[in-house]
Amino acid sequence: MYAIARQRILGQSFQKMRPAVSVLRSYSSAAKQITVRDALNSALDEEMSADPKVFLMGEEVGEYQGAYKITKGLLEKYGPERVLDTPITEAGFTGIGVGAAYYGLKPVVEFMTFNFSMQAIDHIINSAAKSNYMSAGQISVPIVFRGPNGAAAGVGAQHSQCYASWYASCPGLKVLSPYNSEDARGLLKAAIRDPDPVVFLENELLYGESFPVSDEVLDSSFCIPIGKAKIEREGKDVTITAFSKMVGYALKAAEILEKDGIYAEVINLRSIRPLDRSTINTSVRKTNRLVTVEEGFPQHGVGAEICASVVEESFAYLDAPVERIAGADVPMPYAANLERMAVPQIEDIVRAAKRACYRSVPLAAAA
Repeated sequence: MYAIARQRILGQSFQKMRPAVSVLRSYSSAAKQITVRDALNSALDEEMSADPKVFLMGEEVGEYQGAYKITKGLLEKYGPERVLDTPITEAGFTGIGVGAAYYGLKPVVEFMTFNFSMQAIDHIINSAAKSNYMSAGQISVPIVFRGPNGAAAGVGAQHSQCYASWYASCPGLKVLSPYNSEDARGLLKAAIRDPDPVVFLENELLYGESFPVSDEVLDSSFCIPIGKAKIEREGKDVTITAFSKMVGYALKAAEILEKDGIYAEVINLRSIRPLDRSTINTSVRKTNRLVTVEEGFPQHGVGAEICASVVEESFAYLDAPVERIAGADVPMPYAANLERMAVPQIEDIVRAAKRACYRSVPLAAAA
């Protein structure tokens, strides 16, 4: 399968590559609304069209058009040599993908859920992430591992884990996590064009969500720089950091807080590794307070790393203890009522921000 793809792809005359244009400005004129699903699909389509070395592989990405229809229409357009359905063997097809990247191709490997990436973690960590360093820069591994990450709904403990902190702890990997359609489109393009292995953590519950995008975002040259966070909402009283689905929760919490006279600054991390420490610390030095939000486990989490960075670089600016909001430190329950208790909710963020601003009601008074 890989040999056929390699022969077919390398046999084509390579088109002149477009430069990866990094768009740093913000966009205000929303041209239309597109779903996160369509944003990912269009990014894959355009990058495959621009570079014949890009190909897709994974379970049901072709004939079934993707378990979540992210790869819809791509098999028909590019053929089975570039959209490869694989057996249910993550260790096998991930290893093939890494080998293809060694050879100079640009695989995009889809995991039906990142929980299944544990079957392939040796290839991701020991083969993909470390080869450039171990070869003294002689081997590049331009590969993207993408798929849904974190809690969905009612899928139990084994299908609900967030892997952001797992992969972000490994040197040699870049870890991205989009929130809206702009993020999904721009970050996936950046990941495919990057010479290093990228772990691209999507969220199943966001695929069908629509977000406004500008004409610039829809341009084929659009690309979001890796390692740069985005301030989704400016504020002066407390900084809230979040990524993926939790960005939406943080923005809703900020709306509630504003009614009480608390103006929260919401930072969409976008990139987990490298982490935009500069933007985070600059914001904390302005607001003097920090609340971190994530769905993953609290111990050794992304929020813990952010807290460490702020304590190391901006401790003198803090006017209140840092607040961390994370998933419960238990395997995800299956029961719906317990599942809701195990993941952060909007009201959790509101309460944490009020505590940081010394606006919370004392427990004795509440009783």
